[in-house]
Amino acid sequence: MSSSGDVSLRDRDHGAPIDEKEIDLGAHFAAGDSEVLDAAEGIRIRRKIDKYLLSLMCVLYLVQFMDKNTLGYSAILGIRTSAHLTADEFNWLGTVFYLSYLLFEYPQNVALQRYPVGKWMSLNIYVWAIALICHAACKNFASLLIVRLILGICEGAITAGFMIVTGMFYTRAEQTVRVGYWFLMNGFGQIISGFISFGALYIHTKGFEPWQWLMVITGAITLLIATVFFFYFPDSPMNAWFLTPDERVKAVHRIKENQTGVENKKFKKEQMVEALLDPKTWLFALFAAVVTIPGSLINQRSIIVSSFGFNNLQTTLLGCVDGAIQIVTTYIGVQLAARIPNSIAWVGIAFFVPSILGVFLVNFLPWSDQVGLLCSVWLTEMTTPGFVLCLAWVSQTTAGHTKKIVTNGTMLSAYCIGEALGPFMWQAKYRPRNRVPWIIIGICYTACIFTTLGIRVLLKARNTRRDLNPVADSYEDVYIKKLNDDGELIEFKVDKEFLDLTDMQNGDFRYVL
Repeated sequence: MSSSGDVSLRDRDHGAPIDEKEIDLGAHFAAGDSEVLDAAEGIRIRRKIDKYLLSLMCVLYLVQFMDKNTLGYSAILGIRTSAHLTADEFNWLGTVFYLSYLLFEYPQNVALQRYPVGKWMSLNIYVWAIALICHAACKNFASLLIVRLILGICEGAITAGFMIVTGMFYTRAEQTVRVGYWFLMNGFGQIISGFISFGALYIHTKGFEPWQWLMVITGAITLLIATVFFFYFPDSPMNAWFLTPDERVKAVHRIKENQTGVENKKFKKEQMVEALLDPKTWLFALFAAVVTIPGSLINQRSIIVSSFGFNNLQTTLLGCVDGAIQIVTTYIGVQLAARIPNSIAWVGIAFFVPSILGVFLVNFLPWSDQVGLLCSVWLTEMTTPGFVLCLAWVSQTTAGHTKKIVTNGTMLSAYCIGEALGPFMWQAKYRPRNRVPWIIIGICYTACIFTTLGIRVLLKARNTRRDLNPVADSYEDVYIKKLNDDGELIEFKVDKEFLDLTDMQNGDFRYVL
């Protein structure tokens, strides 16, 4: 069944030649294999993918969030005093990270399409780790600004890369839970960061402060992970080292039902235009922007909790509870969405309700109610499942590799805008109650609910129209000619699933709700 090279590709109905670069790489890889994949065999391969691929993704996302959390914990470990930072300068360190993330998000997505995904992410992780360690050598705002900018550039490859890889290896029904699994590692990262910060408080060395130790320790861990990632993270099912040659073919066939293929290295301008003209793209982008404005709480959390009257030791340890909340809510959210058909929107909305309640309570509870205020802050952090489900949702409702890249890039760029704007809410004149920032956060959460409803209404209307109209058959008879092991030129039909069609082009595509 293996081939020595592609010879031609044509549409049998119309007789016109088709550029072989137009089709998905999975078509070349699995051409001629018409064997029906046994369900039990598919599950066995999925478990193997979970064991090796998902484990690596979870570990990296854990470490990545630990690294992002270092600035917040450094606030109570002495970085503001050591680097002579004003409140506005500290906020800018959070903002510049996302500004550089924003500026380099589209270049990063194009690179993820053009180069091997695993290797490109590994390179970014290496640079990220070195920049994190370099924080310890920074003595002023300007130097910290530079290393934070470098972190933002590298960050742009991680979430986008994970969204692409998840779509390569998992069916749409499996993607929600898998995205949830690697994203909930943020919670574990927050817990581990809390313990590392707690330990750093007790490291007393001349000329090297606790916040510097925090940067060096987390940076060293990231360097180790980057090395493991480079050697063991696959670029696609076609070169996954943990799968046999036969299992690789089956892994490709396993995701045919997605109607999205595996990958295509050609950047298609028409798919870019379609993505930019698709209202769905901008609704997801709007959601990403408004849901992440409150994301500035990550860097402000330690300052807010300590303002309630908790000391540095208590504040660092209480951060572990934040992580636990994120783990539990994300797990429950993705499990509900996976088990209840077409429930992504409703589950995501449900988790915004307690967060809006938390915003109300933190604004109106007596300032002397230390425990009540703390619990209110914890309630506001229950929105994570909404964002996680949105990440899974955009992957499940977008087809065409270039369209995916552009849609992901647009959504994550909007995410960066929200994260960049968020820190400016936390001005010194609003302390200690921070009523204005909390009101803005409440408005953002409410906007998320209406945006989610808007996305669902749009996608449901598209599904209804497709159910009422007959499926077009213009892509049913595309063939590829390949040389087999005996040197014979044999013609194979290319399944529609591997033609790299967009969700708008493929009449068989149905949107997950």
